[in-house]
Amino acid sequence: METANAEKQRMQKNDENLAKAIRREALRLGIASIGFSPLRPQEKAIARISGMIAEKRHGEMNWLETGMAERADPELLLPGIKTVISVALSYNLPEYHASATDGARISRYALINDYHRVVRNKLEELLTFIGTIYDKPVQAVIAVDGSPVLEKAWAENAGIGRTGKNTLLSTPASGSYVFLGELLIDLEILEPSHELPNRCGACSICIDTCPTGALMEPGKLDARRCISYLTTELKQEFTPEESRMVGNWIFGCDLCQESCPSNQSRKQAPPGLFTLKQELLGLTPEQILNLTGSGFRRLFSGTPIYRIGLRRLKRNAKAVMENLSAGSSANAPKAQNTGSTTSPGSPINLHS
Repeated sequence: METANAEKQRMQKNDENLAKAIRREALRLGIASIGFSPLRPQEKAIARISGMIAEKRHGEMNWLETGMAERADPELLLPGIKTVISVALSYNLPEYHASATDGARISRYALINDYHRVVRNKLEELLTFIGTIYDKPVQAVIAVDGSPVLEKAWAENAGIGRTGKNTLLSTPASGSYVFLGELLIDLEILEPSHELPNRCGACSICIDTCPTGALMEPGKLDARRCISYLTTELKQEFTPEESRMVGNWIFGCDLCQESCPSNQSRKQAPPGLFTLKQELLGLTPEQILNLTGSGFRRLFSGTPIYRIGLRRLKRNAKAVMENLSAGSSANAPKAQNTGSTTSPGSPINLHS
């Protein structure tokens, strides 16, 4: 019995040392938060996505309807998976200053180099490090944003944050100005993790701040009314109502994050992790409408904006220019939270 207990204690110590070593390397790489979660059922997260799809609140994001089996069972993505390593990278840059509220705006996450590449590169470096300190071959899958992984649910299980009433994950160190990524790995990493407390409490500032009523209730989003969805995900032309709803946002929307008390005085991104494209600050709708294809590539290549193409960006700019001319930029029409389907969501984060 004593031998078995000693072996168990040795294994636990090895796991703790492994987790600590990975944490130290993550910190060195500029990762703001990291945590480890064993596999467990995610019924609540699956139910949230299923409910959104059933109520058609996901709009044109048909990709949400696929990959449900993989979201429910990560074993389908990596046979033999033992642990989900969740990471958060801060994009809260000290040199970023929001444009005047009466001018055209672009979400802060779109003013930097494309986060998909940055997060993936950091996870690749972390995986390489794990391979150097573990004495057996390691199999892993890197997941960033587009993969069918319940990133917010796993991040909560790993103890790196909690999902707020605006549906975005907020971390103690960096608030919600973070990009999430996961390393699915066939290595068992046992580390005590505790679910963080819900810091929202009775606060409903984000819900009250949303000018279009996209936040129907705490944690429930109608993407069809979300400015971020309209300007980044919707492919068709705007209806007159949708055109008014985007207000002064050319791409994305930060209103529910900027209003959140948890985002005040949060830890800034480490130097060099992301680079702010100064030439995009203060960009006007008129400048965008006059862009050629080569000008579009020069300005936006390597940023999240590039993926929507020049046609949709000009669609957005035209709507913003009309709203600014009409004086409606600061107060887009706020709908009653009825879940109406008359209108077709920081990065919109729907991976529960």
